[in-house]
Amino acid sequence: MRQLVYVVDDDQGMLESTLWLLESVGLTGVPFTNGRDFLEACDPRAHACVLLDVRMPGMGGLNVQEAMRARGIELPVIFVSGHADVPIVVRAFKAGAVDFIEKPYNEQLLLDSVQQALEQRPRSGRHDPRLAEVQTRLKQLTPRERDVLLPLVRGYTNREVAEQLAISVKTVDLYRSRVMKRMQAETLPELVGMVIAAGLVDPLALRAGS
Repeated sequence: MRQLVYVVDDDQGMLESTLWLLESVGLTGVPFTNGRDFLEACDPRAHACVLLDVRMPGMGGLNVQEAMRARGIELPVIFVSGHADVPIVVRAFKAGAVDFIEKPYNEQLLLDSVQQALEQRPRSGRHDPRLAEVQTRLKQLTPRERDVLLPLVRGYTNREVAEQLAISVKTVDLYRSRVMKRMQAETLPELVGMVIAAGLVDPLALRAGS
């Protein structure tokens, strides 16, 4: 079955470069410059995933994701955004996003994420070795590192974490960098996804932010 990647981004330059990247590895990209056109045209039965920009005029990516759920469109969603603050990431994962990648993105990182999303549908229910790796890394964290990890992925700032744990902000910064390194997470959105996947926090109990 042909594999499709729906690419929804109002930035024409970014849209074209993403399509070129997908085609360079044999994937078929289907471009849209706004969410409404995508919702009307996409095939929910296709072997496909969706690359969805967060910030677009009119209907933003998070609203497109909500509309997909309302219409019963269960295609895996990967968010791409130049503004990956924690409240946005939390909302995306709460609603079922499979990944959240920051612009400008690393090309191989994006392709790996797309491939994993495309494999997700036919492989649902199978053991995922990536999850076992994440759980192994979590077990290697010290108690204090876990103390810092949990409020961070729930959306609290470094200063708020410092107040909760009665330590300095500088100490939180140190533990945060150690946690990122131990978990092999390049970005905070990646770390949030790992912890949710491992079942360490409930995605519906994360701090939504303002």
